[in-house]
Amino acid sequence: MRLDLRHSLGRILILLLLPLVGGESFAQWRADSLKGYEQRTLELKPDYSGPVVATLVHRIATGTRHRAVLYVHGYNDYFFQKELGDSIVHHGYSFYALDLRKYGRSLREGQDAFEAKDMAEYQEELSAALRFIRSTEGHSEIYILAHSTGGLITSLYLHDTGNKDGVRGLILNSPFFDFNFSPTQERFIVPLLSSSASLIPNKVVSGVSKEPEMYAQTLLKAHHGRWDYNTSWKKSHGHPIKLSWMRAIREGQKRLQKGLDLRLPILLMTSDRSIRPEKTWRPEYNEADLVLDVSDMWRYGVLLGPDVHGQSIHKGQHDLFLSSDPQAYDMAYRVLFEFLDQCSAAPSTH
Repeated sequence: MRLDLRHSLGRILILLLLPLVGGESFAQWRADSLKGYEQRTLELKPDYSGPVVATLVHRIATGTRHRAVLYVHGYNDYFFQKELGDSIVHHGYSFYALDLRKYGRSLREGQDAFEAKDMAEYQEELSAALRFIRSTEGHSEIYILAHSTGGLITSLYLHDTGNKDGVRGLILNSPFFDFNFSPTQERFIVPLLSSSASLIPNKVVSGVSKEPEMYAQTLLKAHHGRWDYNTSWKKSHGHPIKLSWMRAIREGQKRLQKGLDLRLPILLMTSDRSIRPEKTWRPEYNEADLVLDVSDMWRYGVLLGPDVHGQSIHKGQHDLFLSSDPQAYDMAYRVLFEFLDQCSAAPSTH
């Protein structure tokens, strides 16, 4: 009780002092659309499209916890996986999720959803969120759990900053380390399109689909999945992809594919196979990664640093924590918690 009171008083004092100090502006916690969660806005520096913000989401929990997990979503995505946050809290960790600028809760009227010209743009909100979790919330042991494009963004961030935030471990859930195109497309077409971005950055190279994309159909209850989410934020028909975004992703991938120097334990989690979906639904689409090539994840995942651990999950989907197969779903959690517990038991290097 004394520790809880001291933690609460310290948190209140910091919140009272925040308006008097410089740096990022943190709004107060307010209720989130997910039951049992709260959110707060992180005010960021304006970018080329005007004012931008990020949103930090928190699973409300009682008691003092020194360990925390920060979740970072992928492309055409936002945090809605309530079961994931609940499970992490029940396992003894505090849970936070970050909706990046122009995604989900952070999308503002008039903005082009998911717009980015450089993967480094997201470093501002990652730095702000991690600093807030450690300094304001008082968590001394922080882990990052990142999905798909979030895996690319966070890997580059940890490398570029030399892990200045002292993150204890990185969990990669089907990271976007390469485009899933044919060898000819990746060798000739992607470089050509990326180089054209300097001349026609707003050129749309991929539009929206008439029918819900097959991956969305594997997730949504209205089709063949188990989940409900806001399809205005995670668009089931996709979103127009511009050359500027493609170049930003490609430049980030090229850096990562040369190898990084991440000096922390890394867990690489993937499905055990990928499928290129066709237009007609097939049940096996609920048992594989329809978005990326898992062989690319393994090819480049081992180049992240000297301490990479891997696990492929039979019948897992692109977001392993949204897998339809019960055994794949359960295994994703088992592997996650085994890794977290091993990292937490090991001596800290920071």
